[in-house]
Amino acid sequence: MGTFLSLFLFLVSLPAILAQQVTRTSILVDGTKTVATNDENFICATVDWWPHDKCDYNQCPWGNSSLLNLDLSHPLLGKAIQAFKRLRIRVGGSLQDQVLYDVGNLNASCDPFRKMKDGLFGFSKGCLHMERWDELNQLFNRTGAIVTFGLNALHGRHHITDKAWGGDWDSGNAYDLIKYTISKGHQIDSWEFGNELSGKGIGASVDAELYGKDVINLKNIINNLYKDAPSKPAVIAPGGFFEQEWYAKFLQVSGSNVVNVVTHHIYNLGAGVDPNLVSKILDPRHLNNVSETFSNLKQTIERNGPWSSAWVGESGGAYNSGGRQVSNTFVNSFWYLDQLGMASKYNTKVYCRQTLIGGNYALLDTTTFVPNPDYYSALLWHRLMGKGVLSVATDSSPFLRSYAHCSKGRLGITLLLINLSNQTDYIISVQNKKTVAWVGGKASDGHLTREEYHLTPKDGYLQSQTMVLNGIPVELTEDKSIPKLDPVHVNVNSPIRIAPLSIAFVVFSNCDAPACA
Repeated sequence: MGTFLSLFLFLVSLPAILAQQVTRTSILVDGTKTVATNDENFICATVDWWPHDKCDYNQCPWGNSSLLNLDLSHPLLGKAIQAFKRLRIRVGGSLQDQVLYDVGNLNASCDPFRKMKDGLFGFSKGCLHMERWDELNQLFNRTGAIVTFGLNALHGRHHITDKAWGGDWDSGNAYDLIKYTISKGHQIDSWEFGNELSGKGIGASVDAELYGKDVINLKNIINNLYKDAPSKPAVIAPGGFFEQEWYAKFLQVSGSNVVNVVTHHIYNLGAGVDPNLVSKILDPRHLNNVSETFSNLKQTIERNGPWSSAWVGESGGAYNSGGRQVSNTFVNSFWYLDQLGMASKYNTKVYCRQTLIGGNYALLDTTTFVPNPDYYSALLWHRLMGKGVLSVATDSSPFLRSYAHCSKGRLGITLLLINLSNQTDYIISVQNKKTVAWVGGKASDGHLTREEYHLTPKDGYLQSQTMVLNGIPVELTEDKSIPKLDPVHVNVNSPIRIAPLSIAFVVFSNCDAPACA
């Protein structure tokens, strides 16, 4: 083991040897108090409605990944979800406000999506048959998924002008779906109202006052239908892009304790066709820009709806299906993990990644179901980063990103380090504010170790679809199962080395952190 460890550390440090610059820096973690708190199941992934002929930039990357035709029996799909023990799954997306549910007193034909020039997003209305709904819930139940379902919030409304829609929401079809869901014993954690209808909207928009009144209606439906249940699903809204005035008005109108969760969407890398996606991902200034959105939403909730919590309901980095050969490769983990860290600091409870499968930004390959690098980034976060978010101070360059949480399921602190520099190797000493000493403790702790998970791309190619963990490519096992993600153990008092363009999770299980006791 000693020989292997020495070889591994040499290989990890090899880029540093070749790097133009070696920089020593320090990080101070405040283990005395948390600055924010995540949900126990912070990581979430979406499953979308897009059919195979959803195309962007002369690409059609969705294949058979729609909720309506996804192969639910594929063994890798079940294994990928089960690896999280409890993975949050958000069912929804752009077409959800055109979905009819084939149940109850639906006074309309329930037909599949088809291309339609004048339809929202270029498609007609679609249909969810209850047989398919049952099949989806069988998958969710079998894999332990925690489900959020996005309801059609345009049903019954009419188009007014441009993107604006008016009129009252017809809640009858949603009522019948929820009633059927309860009758079948399907467990839904939360019902979300609408998709990207807030503010100016994307394909359509609804006035904030009207939206607030309709959410009160939805809350009443849920309270009524679940009146005999031991617990009621949460009401989530609006699932759109944050516009402060609209969100504030919506919370004021809906009123106290109606909306449990306020969701917003983020695509801060721009269009998937942008040739500068990689440079944006590796630019700390660009990554920092979205912090204003997190901060403003946090303030808006505190002032207008302090009974609610914030979720990122959908985020894929680059919009219009993501960036081909970028969003599904190693380099995207720099953006993804940085965004998870940043969202956490602003008290975001849950972060839903677009998508679990489908499009270029999928965690699983749309054709083979084999995990892409971001899947393993999400899984490591889920297993290592606990609910308590800790303050981090550093004198380092902005190219070294650092986030700290209480460790998950055990005592101690987990540190996430992201090196965006292509030429600087960082040698990092970590201190704990409580003792102003090395995390890990005193001189007598020389026999203690910390866990390190170093992530790099295969063959050093940033746009590789294979992630390397501690020098070993992360690949499915012989029986096509999700592999173990094992750390290396390093003397707790030695400095941390992080190579250029790499990522590391570091677990200190022996530090004195009262906030994590």
